[in-house]
Amino acid sequence: MTGPTSTTLSVHDWKRTVVPLGVFAVLAFAVPVALSGNRYLAFVAGITLIHILWASGMNLLYGYTGLMPLMFAGIAGISAYFAVDLTSSGWSFWIALPLGALMASVAGTILGLPSLRLKGFYFTLCSLVIQTVITLGFVYFAGLTNGDTGISQIPLPTAPGGGTISPAVFDLILATAAVIGVVVLIAITRSSLGKRLVAIREDDELAEMLGINVTRYKMTAFFIGSLFAGVGGALYAPYIGFISPRSFDVLISMNIWLMVAFGGRGTIWGPVVGAVILVPLSFLLQEYYTVKDVIYGLLIIAVIVLMPGGIASGLKRTARPIEAAAPGMAERRGAK
Repeated sequence: MTGPTSTTLSVHDWKRTVVPLGVFAVLAFAVPVALSGNRYLAFVAGITLIHILWASGMNLLYGYTGLMPLMFAGIAGISAYFAVDLTSSGWSFWIALPLGALMASVAGTILGLPSLRLKGFYFTLCSLVIQTVITLGFVYFAGLTNGDTGISQIPLPTAPGGGTISPAVFDLILATAAVIGVVVLIAITRSSLGKRLVAIREDDELAEMLGINVTRYKMTAFFIGSLFAGVGGALYAPYIGFISPRSFDVLISMNIWLMVAFGGRGTIWGPVVGAVILVPLSFLLQEYYTVKDVIYGLLIIAVIVLMPGGIASGLKRTARPIEAAAPGMAERRGAK
C-alpha cells in the first residue's frame, strides 16, 4: 500500500508543480528574448514579470493569510525610493536592492500591525488609509522623493564587472526574480508555515485555540509579502527610468489585488495568470481610452460571474471531472 501510494503522490506532485513551474520558467526567459527585437513588446513583458512578482507577494497575504493590504504599492515605493537614493549617492545597485527590499519588509511588518486587531473590511479600510498616508509622504518629503515631480532619468544598473546592463539583459534579471518569487511561494505554501497561514485565513480565533501563534505568523507573512513588494519596487525604478508618488498609489495596489482575485486567490498560478492577462491588456487598450475601463470591467465581471474563484480555480474545477473520468475511459479501452 505504501509504495504505490507514495509513487502516485510523487507523480501527482510532478504534474501539478514541477511541470507547470518548468513551463513558466522557460516562458519567462524565452518571451523577453523572443521579443528583444521589438523593445516596446519586450518592455510590456518586463512590466508583466514585475507584476507577477508583486501579485505573488499579494497572494501570500490575501490568498493564503486572508488579509487585503491596499498599502502594498506604497511598500514597494518605499523600496524603490530607498534604492534610488542609495544608488544616486554612489552605492552599487546590487547592494541597494537588498537593502531597499529589507527596508520595505520592515516597514510592511510595522504597517501590518493593525491586522492583529482589525479583520476583513476594517483592516482593508485601515490599509487604504495607510496607503494614502504613504502617498502623501512621498509628495511632501520632497528632499528624498523630489515630491510630486518625481525622479527621472534613473539609469539601468551597472554589471558587477563594470559597464551598464542592457535592457535585454535586465529583462532576464526580471525573469529570474519572477521565477524565484513563484518558487518561494510554492515552498511556503507546501511548508508548515503555509498550512498555518491557511488556518489563520479560515478562522484566526480557532487557529489561536489550536496553538498557532497568530501574531507571529501574520507578521511573518507581512515580512515575506513585503519582501516581494520591495524587490519588485527596487527593480521597477531603473526599468521604468522614472518614479513618482503616482507610481505607487492606491490604484496600483488595487490593480495588484485585482490580478490576484482575477487569476485566483489562494492558488500558485492564479496571480501569474492574472498578471499575464491584465498587464498586457492595459497596454493594448491605451489607444481606446474611451472604452478601456468598460472593456476592463466587463472582462472582470465575466470572470467573477463564470469563475467566482478566479480563472485558475475555474480551470481546476473543469479539469477534475476529466481527471476522474480518465481511469474509467482507459479501462474501457483496455477491455475492448
